[in-house]
Amino acid sequence: MKLHELRSPQGAKAKRKRVGRGISAGGGKTAGRGTKGQNSRTGGGVPPYFEGGQLPLIRRLPFIRGFTNISRVEYSVVNVERLGRFLPGAEVTPEALLEAGVIKSTDKPVKILGQGNLDRPLVVKAHSFSATAREKIVAAGGSVVELP
Repeated sequence: MKLHELRSPQGAKAKRKRVGRGISAGGGKTAGRGTKGQNSRTGGGVPPYFEGGQLPLIRRLPFIRGFTNISRVEYSVVNVERLGRFLPGAEVTPEALLEAGVIKSTDKPVKILGQGNLDRPLVVKAHSFSATAREKIVAAGGSVVELP
């Protein structure tokens, strides 16, 4: 059997019934729409959001402006002052921050911010650093390593 030889089984495909083609065709006159009324007319019926005249849900909700940036990266933020709990010369990685209870999970990338002071040299490895955080870590004698 070849791909071009494949066929649907007999009776699997019913022919579409063409309505409104006269009495002898079997679907004439009202064409299966019943008699009179909104739904029997061309273009009749109500839109899916119509709620019978009640103020629709779409109009009851507030009109929210703006947009959501789909490429936004959400970081786990850590201030420089929170790094004071590590021993001098220690290597601070996202895993070490998790163990110390500074961040809740390593699912998000880590960003180090510059609030507070640092009094010990540390090797800080994170995904992103603010300019002030970078300055404070280097000023304390440590080094900054940006993770991919």
